[in-house]
Amino acid sequence: MPLNPVACPDCDLLQNIPRLPPRAKARCRRCGKVLAANKPGANERTLALAIGAAIVFILANAFPLMGLSAAGREVDTTIIGGAWVMWQEGQQMTAALVAICAVIAPAVYIGFTIVVLVASRWYRPAPAWVGELLLWAELAHEWAMAEVMMLGILVALVKIADLATVIVGVGMFATGALIVLITMIAVNLDPEEIWEQVQWVGSVEPAPVGGPQAGGDREAKK
Repeated sequence: MPLNPVACPDCDLLQNIPRLPPRAKARCRRCGKVLAANKPGANERTLALAIGAAIVFILANAFPLMGLSAAGREVDTTIIGGAWVMWQEGQQMTAALVAICAVIAPAVYIGFTIVVLVASRWYRPAPAWVGELLLWAELAHEWAMAEVMMLGILVALVKIADLATVIVGVGMFATGALIVLITMIAVNLDPEEIWEQVQWVGSVEPAPVGGPQAGGDREAKK
C-alpha cells in the first residue's frame, strides 16, 4: 500500500513511496535522489549514540580544551570560558556565535533527539509535541558547528606553537569525539519512522506502551 505523496527535495517530482522491505531505499524516478530508506534498528542505534554524545558533551564543556605555558605561567580555558572572555573583551557578536554554535545548538540537538526517540518508543501513537521537537532538533543541528570551532582552534595552535608550549586538554579530545557522534546521529536517525508514529489529529489519546488503554478504547468498549 503506498504512502502519502512525497515531493522530491531536488526536482519537486510528486510520487508515492511504497512500503519498503528491510535495508531497501526508494529513489526519485526523475533525478535518483534517495527519498526514503528502511534501516532496521536505526533509531535504537541513534538513541545509544545520542546518550553517548550527551556524556561526551558534558566532558567537552567541563574540562579545558587546551592550556598554554610560557615564561613560567600556565593558562587554560573551556569552550564556554573562551566565549566569556571574548564577551568581556568587547567581541559580543563573536562570543554569541561561539556560544550558540558550539554549546547551545549541540545541547539542544542532543537533548531533543533523546527526548524524541524515548517518547516515540514509549508512546503508541506518539503525541504531537514529539513531531514539533523533531523539527526543533533538525533546526538546532543546522546551527551545531563544533567542527568549525575545532578547525579554528587547530589553526590557532599552529600559529602559537612557536611562542608557547601547548597542552592539549581532555576537552579537546571530547570535542573531537562529539563531532563524530553528532555526525553519526544525523546519519543513523530515521525521522520517517518517527513521523509515521506522530498523531496530529484524532480522538485517541496516546498511551504508554504496555500501560492503560486510551480513553477512545474505553469508549469503544461501551
